[in-house]
Amino acid sequence: MRLDQMPSGQVAVVRQVENRSSEDPVACRLRELGFVPGEAVKVVARGPFGGDPLAVRVGMTRFALRLSEASRIILDETIAV
Repeated sequence: MRLDQMPSGQVAVVRQVENRSSEDPVACRLRELGFVPGEAVKVVARGPFGGDPLAVRVGMTRFALRLSEASRIILDETIAV
């Protein structure tokens, strides 16, 4: 599953951030922000029109991500909370 497909309130573990090109600056920035393998991520809320943007929490920090950005984040498993 990808982060843009995950329902609100669910928690999952990041497997990887997918590069869309050889040097994808968006994917690189997502890794710098903490979206790294093994890190738990939660979709906190979705935007009112089409679910864009997503409010997500990774670690103790919240981010707003566009669906196109969130689709780069591949998840491994969901965690019961």
